[in-house]
Amino acid sequence: MKRLIYVLIFFVALNASAQNNIDFQKPPKEILELADVERAPSVILDNQKENMILLYRSAYKTIEELSQEEMRLGGLRIDPKTNIGSRTSYSNNIKLRKLKSKSDEAIQVKGLPKNPRLSNFIFSPDQSKLAFTNTSSQGVAVWILDVATASAAQITEPKVNANLRDPINWFKNEEAVLVKFVPENKKELINTKSSVPSGPTISENAGKKAQNRTYQDLLKNKNDEYNFEQLALSDLYKVKMDGSAEKWLPSAMYKSVNFSPDGNYLMISVVEKPFSYLVPYYRFPSKTTVYTKDAKKVEDVLTVPLIEDLPQGFMAVRTGRRSVSWRSDMPASLIYVEALDGGDPENKADYRDEVFQLEAPFKGNGKSILKTINRFAGIEWGNENIAIAYDYWWNTRNTKTYTFNPSDASVAPAKISDRNYQDKYSDPGNFVSARNQYGKYTLALDGDNVFLLGDGYSKEGQFPFLDKFNLKTQKTERLYQSKYTDKIEDLRNFDVKKKELLVRIESSSEYPNYFFRKLKGKKLKQLTSFENPFKSIEGVHKEVIKYKREDGVELSGTLYLPVGYDMEKKEKVPMILWAYPREFKDKSSAGQTTSNSNEFTYLYWASPLFWLTRGYAVLDDAAFPIVGESDEEPNDTFRTQLVANAKAAIDAVDEMGYIDRNRVACGGHSYGAFMVANLLTHSDLFAAGIARSGAYNRTLTPFGFQSEERNYWEAPNVYYTMSPFMHAEKMKNALLLIHGEADNNSGTYPMQSERYFNALKGLGATVRLVMLPKESHSYRSKENIMHMLWEQDQWLEKHVKNRKKEIAEK
Repeated sequence: MKRLIYVLIFFVALNASAQNNIDFQKPPKEILELADVERAPSVILDNQKENMILLYRSAYKTIEELSQEEMRLGGLRIDPKTNIGSRTSYSNNIKLRKLKSKSDEAIQVKGLPKNPRLSNFIFSPDQSKLAFTNTSSQGVAVWILDVATASAAQITEPKVNANLRDPINWFKNEEAVLVKFVPENKKELINTKSSVPSGPTISENAGKKAQNRTYQDLLKNKNDEYNFEQLALSDLYKVKMDGSAEKWLPSAMYKSVNFSPDGNYLMISVVEKPFSYLVPYYRFPSKTTVYTKDAKKVEDVLTVPLIEDLPQGFMAVRTGRRSVSWRSDMPASLIYVEALDGGDPENKADYRDEVFQLEAPFKGNGKSILKTINRFAGIEWGNENIAIAYDYWWNTRNTKTYTFNPSDASVAPAKISDRNYQDKYSDPGNFVSARNQYGKYTLALDGDNVFLLGDGYSKEGQFPFLDKFNLKTQKTERLYQSKYTDKIEDLRNFDVKKKELLVRIESSSEYPNYFFRKLKGKKLKQLTSFENPFKSIEGVHKEVIKYKREDGVELSGTLYLPVGYDMEKKEKVPMILWAYPREFKDKSSAGQTTSNSNEFTYLYWASPLFWLTRGYAVLDDAAFPIVGESDEEPNDTFRTQLVANAKAAIDAVDEMGYIDRNRVACGGHSYGAFMVANLLTHSDLFAAGIARSGAYNRTLTPFGFQSEERNYWEAPNVYYTMSPFMHAEKMKNALLLIHGEADNNSGTYPMQSERYFNALKGLGATVRLVMLPKESHSYRSKENIMHMLWEQDQWLEKHVKNRKKEIAEK
């Protein structure tokens, strides 16, 4: 008995000594100076390109902000005190620039609230005003920015309900907005931590298959159901610019509100019961109803049941109407889609989907206007006789583009593109759109011509382009192609009437800035002058390197050499390889390069580039394709291909003479973390690894993960082979595990890192687990991010940079 007590005490003491709880740390000065910089604002342009709105925000939240009360219900994270998403990103200032003014100075918007927390920006139909919300300790209020005067004013009390998003919608041709308000009769929420249960929570299935991903933040019991309903309920109010408000519709769980293009009708979707403990709120039952602009009910156009039991596969959809929307080139016509294969991708069908159009008063069934060979993916509307439709099929990576006459279904659609959507070199680009008389975006037509803006990836490099495409002859004419070899010119928009491009130009050391480019004469007019905030690394050597895997697959990555690196001396330095595996169905697409060394070297919280200041080379965005051709699935040979990718990358940089291959680390986030754990388990290529917010035991995601459609019981060997948890005894070198303790991403439960750490520790591996308080899948608070950078730096210095010394001493 004494021996047993001694053993127990020993293990308790051992466990206690293994905990190393410390206060938040900061990284070294070189990293801190790069991580803590002021960011350039985001940009919103009006349609006439006369006014530029600049939205400023802090790079990080604070740990205090993340520590506010948060309720996780139905896939949402809600601040129950303010009634808005608890993880909402806010702007903290607005400036305005008049593009026709001679002055380049941005005007500070007057009248903004103190300590602004601004979000939900939406232009009025004529774009003379910008509505937005401000979140204070009292709640959420609607504010209006008058563009002409550059002044803002509050028009509602802080009682807006933004919990189900979409809180503001503009009435057409009226100085008014439709706003979701917290109901006056909202009931008090149940404190689930202190409430006494009245019985067990029971779930039951009556023999139906319900194979769902491992969603998080789901409802768990009746108390959660009650709280979700109270937080989702809203009253709809019509609010005028002077702040006067009238109730428009009574309380319901309003999900979305969409005005018809002419503004005479609204399509409103409402969440209904029963709720689910298996899926998020957007798969709860719902009803969609059309109303007049005067709040008179017209017709229920869609009733959706609880969606728990879709057929298996990424191409599975529910039966009945789906994707109900307004046709953007018509005053008030509804469009919807129905599956012709029962929604089951296993069923053979000549056509997978059929598209219908339904006119006012929206009763009965619509008329068929199109059938698609693959799963419907969207329509770009032109006019009564011209529209362009897309479909796609994930299993083959195929996408088709059709032009068709929406007024005459007897005219067969003309296929204008039939390609592998992962084949970036053949991408024809995206169709240019323009605002029509209803304020909606439709195809920018010039007779029978449409226009496309393309990224311009090719074997020779990236050269973005503008094409004119004739819908009748199907002939393409290139109107402009960027010729920069030392910059990237991103073509953002094209004004057909003015023959003018909106472009964004950047280089590896020049921050992206906006310009107008006239097609005639190719003249540039600069619109913004954002400065590079990362001065200490602007001179680093950067190049895209290309190399081959042992099976011939072409690979690439962006190689950075440390600050001050002497290219002539070629000192062998440690390297960090950072990557994210991606699945392909053919080697040709897998081998294409979309990296560009002229892309601005932008540092953000997750970047490995901070370590350029610490003497490391970095191979960033290293290609890690996992290919499964024909009937073979990519994951059938996941491990083999993963190690082959890593070996090829290290071999390539080593052959260039820059690195000490004995001092190489690998890192990744999410599925990249999964990659890291596998590489350290099944190869001896790396000195150490950094794995952030990953999943390591695939049996805990039994109904598929990432791009894996098969469930565990169909492919048990794949799940077992790919799970580093199952092979923890093979861990070769030092692994740093980092995870947000409030991770909400499907599959990457914090438990994944906790259990993996326990397994590795139990088997004697060198491993450290850092759980970041309050953080989700992407980290937000400054305190946690700075500490994360410190942890990574400490790990790299100890187990990578100084590894040679350790080996010599041994």
